[in-house]
Amino acid sequence: MERESTAQFLFKEAELCDNKEWDLYLQLYATTCEIHVPQWDSEHVYTSDPKTEMSLMYYQNRTGLEDRVFRLRTGLSAASEPLPRTVHMLSNIRSLELEDESQEVKCNWTTNYFQHGETGSFFGWSKYLLKPNEQSWLIHRKHVIILNDTIKHVLDFYHF
Repeated sequence: MERESTAQFLFKEAELCDNKEWDLYLQLYATTCEIHVPQWDSEHVYTSDPKTEMSLMYYQNRTGLEDRVFRLRTGLSAASEPLPRTVHMLSNIRSLELEDESQEVKCNWTTNYFQHGETGSFFGWSKYLLKPNEQSWLIHRKHVIILNDTIKHVLDFYHF
């Protein structure tokens, strides 16, 4: 697959999240997908082991993400009511093809949001492990670094 297809895949992930098309969004993730958002340990060092160190978010597999979507849909996530309006912007997408035809993809991102009468943004970078799936890709790992110093509101998967 062409490297451009990995960028288009990430744009699709962002668009589905912004449009709150949760079923299609979840289909982009392998059932065994690990999602890790470490917290900062010091000014320039973030935690690396989600099993022994603090993380802002850690899902060992897609079940954690599915649970969050369920809670959003059923109103069981009071902190996410109302759901924010979001716009994800991706840049500096670079891809490295691995031996098994999978891709390690890195990108910078900014997510602007509006919730509770306020606007805000999160920004950072992400690293993905994508594996071929039919005519597209499947996310097998997503590692997200949030560069904001202060998180004033609830942080959830739709913010990055």
